[in-house]
Amino acid sequence: MIVTEDLLYRAVGDVFAVRDRRVFGALIAYRGHLLVAPAEAVERLVARFRPFGFTPFLRAEAGEVVLQALPLVETVERQRIGVNVVLFVLTCFSTLASGALFFASPTFRPLGSGNIVTALLTGLPFAFTLLAILGVHEFGHYFTARYYKAAVSLPYFIPAPPIVLFGTLGAIIRMRSPARDRNSLFDIAAAGPLAGLLVAIPALYVGLQWSLLGQIPPGDVLHFGDPLLLKLLVRMKFGAIPNGMDVFMHPVAVAGWAGFFVTALNLFPLGQLDGGRIAYALFGRHHRTVGFATFGALILLGIATQSLNWFVWAGLLFFLVGFNHTPPLVLLIPPVPIAFS
Repeated sequence: MIVTEDLLYRAVGDVFAVRDRRVFGALIAYRGHLLVAPAEAVERLVARFRPFGFTPFLRAEAGEVVLQALPLVETVERQRIGVNVVLFVLTCFSTLASGALFFASPTFRPLGSGNIVTALLTGLPFAFTLLAILGVHEFGHYFTARYYKAAVSLPYFIPAPPIVLFGTLGAIIRMRSPARDRNSLFDIAAAGPLAGLLVAIPALYVGLQWSLLGQIPPGDVLHFGDPLLLKLLVRMKFGAIPNGMDVFMHPVAVAGWAGFFVTALNLFPLGQLDGGRIAYALFGRHHRTVGFATFGALILLGIATQSLNWFVWAGLLFFLVGFNHTPPLVLLIPPVPIAFS
């Protein structure tokens, strides 16, 4: 189909009163005012523009509403889940192997010994708990996005060597279309961390009930950072820890700790991370300022503490995440951070 600007112009007639119309290459821009509420307008325009291969964006500019038509930015083809399934199976094996390595500690007795299948099964408590946390996190995003009619992929689990970050680099979903507005963007972004924590917190609590207090062995040991909740739960379970002793965390507790770790990383207010989406929902075009401030704070922490870790995180965020974020379709509705409807 050959799409002319006139076809799009006729499609907006009962939604948008056009005062001025211009074409800038692939961008078509209309100035005027809406004839219906913004939420209803974008629903109608998305449905009408999609067959023509365009996506509508509503913006406020100089006291007027600007309707921009851009070449389709929504992925509309049927999703193939083969890649999702293969990655999930690989991640199951890598996290099972990672869990089996944790069970190799002399503090915890393996479920059995012998063939490789039996050895891998010793990693099941860790793998199941960690995958549950990651899966619930991503499906929190998924179902919230579907509720707001945003096109979104199923989760992609990312396997990793068992000795690297617990056998997985986490999981992601792809936003295949922009969010409708800043309110829905906030809800979609916040739903994942909140859902994941609903599993991570009980996992950490239950895992600590199965953990043991013991003498710190000589040589190198793996120490985990102590978030406030972990310190509180350890205090409730074991009381004051004597010098030379520490808590040997059960693999389920390690998986719960990993859930907090992943959530903390995702909440950095940069780019396409959950925190970056929340920052865009709250601060709009100023989200990049928040991102640069976060990056600068990490650099300053590295200088102040003389710790290379802060510089590593700053570098990873700068090169792998960045500071850009896809804008929502409507930038006319003021954000309401807590939505009850």
